Amino acid sequence: MGSRTILSSGTKTEQVFGYSRAVRAGDFIFVSGTTAMGPDGPVGEADIVAQSAECLRRIEEALAHFGAGLNTVVRTRVFVTDIDQWRRVGEAHSARFAEILPTTTIVGISALFDPRLLVEIEADAVLTTG
Repeated sequence: MGSRTILSSGTKTEQVFGYSRAVRAGDFIFVSGTTAMGPDGPVGEADIVAQSAECLRRIEEALAHFGAGLNTVVRTRVFVTDIDQWRRVGEAHSARFAEILPTTTIVGISALFDPRLLVEIEADAVLTTG
């Protein structure tokens, strides 16, 4: 796989849990589950579309650290606390990925680490194609 480079956002959660914000291994980039949590609560407050958009913005920012963009994403995984909101989350996802069309999974879960969080998204990207 070649070299391995990590990106840390320096959050307490990373330190407690022992993980990286993103890892580049060779031509592959793996972005950890991303929420909209800010210092004062979720960006977008109780709006699942706004939270989803913020998750995707942060994923794009992590990819940019490695010289990549959303156009390199080949897979996303979406976790929502209310599966009935899947279409609304899909709106935010489609707004960023309608032309890219990565594979994706959406899963309903009982909760995230803060009850105000409604969605978490992770992404895998490939820098070259063969």
